[in-house]
Formats: sequence, structure tokens, C-alpha cells
Amino acid sequence: MIRNRLRSISGVTIAALLILFLTNCARNPYRSANKSYKKQAKNYGSTVRQQPNTLRGADGIEPANWVGTTNFNLRKPNMVIIHHTAQNSCEQTLSTFTMERTQVSAHYVVCRNGMIHHMLNDYLRAWHGGLSKWGSCTDVNSSSIGIELDNNGTEPFADIQIQSLLVLLDTLQHRYNIPAANFIGHGDIAPTRKNDPSAYFPWQLLAQKGFGLWYNDTTNVQVPEHFNALLALRLIGYDIRDTTAAMTAFKRHFIPQDSAVIGLSDADKKILWNLQQKYQ
Repeated sequence: MIRNRLRSISGVTIAALLILFLTNCARNPYRSANKSYKKQAKNYGSTVRQQPNTLRGADGIEPANWVGTTNFNLRKPNMVIIHHTAQNSCEQTLSTFTMERTQVSAHYVVCRNGMIHHMLNDYLRAWHGGLSKWGSCTDVNSSSIGIELDNNGTEPFADIQIQSLLVLLDTLQHRYNIPAANFIGHGDIAPTRKNDPSAYFPWQLLAQKGFGLWYNDTTNVQVPEHFNALLALRLIGYDIRDTTAAMTAFKRHFIPQDSAVIGLSDADKKILWNLQQKYQ
């Protein structure tokens, strides 16, 4: 009788332990990626802690003592680049960003249901911009925060997702004092390669909240006779080496309802003229 009870208890205990083990395993499927993150962060921490090298001058003389300055802090991001994932689920994107072979990442991923995943310390450099340029900045990854929105690029963005994005942008703007003009899209900095976030993205709403710039009513705007549209695009920040791509990127951001039409109409030039004044 006792032996049977012990067997029963033992069976229950083993089953409970098995369930607990499986639950713990399922609790975080990204444990391996997190372990890799911590290891890399530790390695970079070791690099930062290293004493700067002592170099010999032109005369070959080396300083007798190393002198470390007391005045420094961490580099801060000064731009926010917004993307859409071009994938079909948040889980798919998280998986993509935790596989070394993909060589792509972002600081934040905002899911369709509004959940925000903070995947990388803001002071570290994510691989989200690729070959890109904005104004005179040719290494956008080193000065920006990358935000990916779970969206395949062919659909409107969920309201709850945009609301979460606005909360995140407000936090980043206040934390790092990021200028309103420096909230831009991946397609803006890489017009020949990318089109994200798509024409569905509500840039005007973001600008109303202080994240990005927008134009005023252009009904009575008079464009100067010798207005140079390409120069205006360059002053805003666009890379104009491919003029068609730059114009398309501009229209996708500021005139999404007309972004499929190539070239700039007179109405488009009024908007561009108005925006040029804001970006100067």
C-alpha cells in the first residue's frame, strides 16, 4: 500500500518536474540569443575600459606618463530611422534579428498589437540603415536609433501600433534631445534601395506630435521662378545622385497619395519649397 503510494507520488513528481522543465524551456525561446548578446556586450565593455594607446610623435618621443581626461560620456544618438519589417509577423522579425547569419538588427521592434521589444542598448550601433546617406551623414547607423514596425509593406499600420510608436518616440526625443527634423524613414536615407515605411505610414500625424517636419497650407505659396527642386531636396537631406529615386522618396514621405507618379508637379514643388524653408 505504502509502496503504491510512493510510486504514485513519484510519478506525479516526475510529471510535475517534466512540465516545469518544459515550461521553463518554452518561457524564453531566445535564451541562446540573449546569452550571445550578453557576451558581446561584455566584450565591448572590456574594449571601452582599455587604456588609450600611447603614440610616438614625429620626433619619436613617447610621453613618460599616460594622461586620461576626466571629461567624457557616452555617445548619444541624434537620429531615429523608422522601418517596416517587410515580414508577416513580429515573431518572424524577432527570429530574423536573433540569427547571426542575417547580419541585420534594430534597437526596437513594435508589434502590430502595440508590444515594444527593446532589442539593443540605445548607445550601441545596430545594423539597420545599410548603405545610406542623409545630408552629409554617410554612416547613419553610428548616429541613429533604428525602429522596426511589424508590417509587410502592403497594408495600413494598426492604430495601437502607431500609438505605441508615439510613446516610444516621445521617450527617445526627451532622453536624447533629438531634433524634430531627424525623425525620418529608411526610404529617405536609402532611396535607391528601400521604400519603408510605406506610403501607408502616417508621417503627418508624427509631425503634429513633434516627430518630423511637415508643410503648411500651400494654397497661396508662390514658387520662385528659378526654384531648384533638386537643390531643395538636397537641403532637406536627400541623396540626389539618383534624382528619380530622391523625388520618389520625397513624395512617399510627404505626398503619399501621389507617390506612384514619377516627377514633381507644380503642387509638389509648392510643398517642396515650403519644406525647404523649415529644414534650412
